[in-house]
Amino acid sequence: MLPKVAVVYNTPLPSMYDERGENAAVAGVMDSVTAVKQALVQNGCPVSLVGLEPGVALEQAITDSGGGVVFNLFEGFAGSPETEALVPEICSRMNIPFTGSPAGAIKLGLNKPAAKQTFMAHSIPTPAFQELSIDTINEFNLSFPCIVKPASEDASHSIKPESVVNNLEQLSTQIARLAGCYGATVLIESFITGREFNATVLGNRVLPVSEIVYHLPFRLPRLLTYDAKWLPSSQYYQGSVVECPAKLTPDELEGITRLAIKCFNVTGCRGYARVDIRQDCFGLFNVLEINPNPDISPVAGCARQAKAAGMSYTEFINNILQAATCGELN
Repeated sequence: MLPKVAVVYNTPLPSMYDERGENAAVAGVMDSVTAVKQALVQNGCPVSLVGLEPGVALEQAITDSGGGVVFNLFEGFAGSPETEALVPEICSRMNIPFTGSPAGAIKLGLNKPAAKQTFMAHSIPTPAFQELSIDTINEFNLSFPCIVKPASEDASHSIKPESVVNNLEQLSTQIARLAGCYGATVLIESFITGREFNATVLGNRVLPVSEIVYHLPFRLPRLLTYDAKWLPSSQYYQGSVVECPAKLTPDELEGITRLAIKCFNVTGCRGYARVDIRQDCFGLFNVLEINPNPDISPVAGCARQAKAAGMSYTEFINNILQAATCGELN
């Protein structure tokens, strides 16, 4: 008999993202919960749903579920991204198998400057960057244009067209905007404008690569904003078209595949992860970031790439579960 699977997730609650118009990313976790539960049931697995909230005894909630394995969809409590690592930490401590990456990889993926330091230490190309605050802006030494990002967020929270800056005045404005909402320091990164890709690593292989093709007015920077991911009525959503599989030469595909696998390994990921990549003006592939706990809802990029590889959504979820219970897939 198959073990009972506890699908663990963060219950969507009112949060700071509501007032910023960014609650769609928080609420979107329920799309994954519903789809994953259905896929597991189709695979013959008994399932329990475990919604976590701040203040709940997390270990007790997982224990009470009766699950022999945890399917981890927990993305952290809204406004506290560091809590995303709690479920794998608890599962490791309780010796319960769980899907996806261990706590260390999730913590590293959330600390974008530290992740980029790891890339550099392993000779993985990544755009030049600094971690600055309002008090240290005078230490800025990159060349414009740059992009200003939260140092510890995902789901493109706060990423807007004005996140790309071209002078010190714009830079100061964006640092002040983010430092007041997302932590004292922010990530400043050289903004490269070549082709943009993302690659899902599943087990020991890379699924068909996606390219984000931008059809936007010339005045708008080509980047995956919050609107591009979450607001279908927006200009950015409609002008950011995903092609999967991407049109790549064999050498280009080999380069992205090799880079994605290397990132996956050096950051300690397991099971599955998504790597975001962009070409610079010389055609060199640069890793923007790695997401060790990406969105796996049926409409997200990981599921799209699994479909391009010939998997149904149910097969995709089963592969993730097998990686947690039987070791990495070949």
